[in-house]
Amino acid sequence: MANIKITETVLRDAHQSLIATRMSLDEMLPMLEALDEVGFYSVEMWGGATFDSCIRFLDEDPWERLRIIKKHMPKTKMQMLFRGQNMLGYRHYADDVVEYFVKKMVENGIDIIRIFDALNDIRNLETAIGAAKKENAHVQAALSYTLSPVHDITYFVNYAKALEQTGADSICIKDMAGLVTPYAAYELVRALKETLKIPVQLHTHYTSGLASMALLKAAEAGVDIVDTAMSPLALGTSHTPTESVVAAFAGTPYDTGLDLNKLNTVRAHVAKLRDKYLQNGLLNPKVMGVDANTLIYQVPGGMLSNLISQLKDAGKTDQLDDVLQEIPRVRKDSGYPPLVTPTSQIVGSQAVFNVIMGERYKMVTKEFRALVRGEYGKTPAPIDPDFRRFIIGDDEPIDCRPADLIPPELEKLKAELPEKYNEQGEDVLTLAQFPQVAPKFFESRSNRKYAVDGKHSDSKAGVHPA
Repeated sequence: MANIKITETVLRDAHQSLIATRMSLDEMLPMLEALDEVGFYSVEMWGGATFDSCIRFLDEDPWERLRIIKKHMPKTKMQMLFRGQNMLGYRHYADDVVEYFVKKMVENGIDIIRIFDALNDIRNLETAIGAAKKENAHVQAALSYTLSPVHDITYFVNYAKALEQTGADSICIKDMAGLVTPYAAYELVRALKETLKIPVQLHTHYTSGLASMALLKAAEAGVDIVDTAMSPLALGTSHTPTESVVAAFAGTPYDTGLDLNKLNTVRAHVAKLRDKYLQNGLLNPKVMGVDANTLIYQVPGGMLSNLISQLKDAGKTDQLDDVLQEIPRVRKDSGYPPLVTPTSQIVGSQAVFNVIMGERYKMVTKEFRALVRGEYGKTPAPIDPDFRRFIIGDDEPIDCRPADLIPPELEKLKAELPEKYNEQGEDVLTLAQFPQVAPKFFESRSNRKYAVDGKHSDSKAGVHPA
């Protein structure tokens, strides 16, 4: 039994889960000093979809956001979510690009890097882990948690052990769909604590209504750190409320040591933001509730809304139940991938086509073909060779690490970056990940007037360095 540490997610996953990652830096700035005073283990504030959202919707430089938040929160560790060989984009990148990205994000202020792979293919994490170790960052390797005939405690413990041997400084159980039940959390945490020498963290969403109970049982099993979100942006597809966890553990062996009064200062600001998001329509009250369908179909909330949208476009909304029953079959055919970005979209879309075409795999998406071929890595369970051949045709299967087939590309990417857009060494990484969106953002940035003694100001709103 030990004090529980808390990672606060309000600056990243809470608003990613509830308002599609639309919280701006200007909205964050008033609460940063107060957040820094709370004493969190870390604050997750970068990575995931924040990078894409910054340049696509908010007209913000994500690198500048990182530097500014770090400056306003010098006492708290900055944490981010990183998709291994995918970085923050949607394809695999060459090793030299991954290494350069890790170097730059640590230089700019990231302390803890939570690295995961959608398939739990350790080969897709090795370069990122090695680069982070070289930069002396804390490597938190994540297990993409899911349920299937192959995803039992032994599977996760063996994977965690391999990650520890590869260099992980801590392990995160990343339960993106809110599937972990309280007693499953207890058994998994206990097994990991008995096996590993490094800390264990639990990240679970409130989607199914189980998260608070899961955190409590995980604490009893010896979990070291838990993810939570400030209460105005908690619950629903987000996380357990931070203040509730602090109150629940107060005066127990798991006491977080955090002060509810200090949290209340932050809460007051986040409550104003919540009101604003409700009024402007960014926050849909529906995502604040519990969706028990998650427990039946193991379909994350965002994936379910995508399925409904696809069926609506096809005029087949009456076939939703058929699609939900087809998803587990497609998942089995494709080696039981965890349903997390991008595999949730790949499996879901293929299930939709199987149903609306009236014949399974009559039409195969290029992404599903890529998954079965091995372009995303090794699936948790082997794929039947006959099925694989049926799906990929004459294409060669990929059984090596996918990035082994990608030649070094950093210098080529640098050469492709127009000089007028190259304001900082990090810009090539922005272009590499979002080649369609980045040029428009660069154009907007270059037209914007910054200047405080020849340096960038703190933000486009004119909050200047102290």
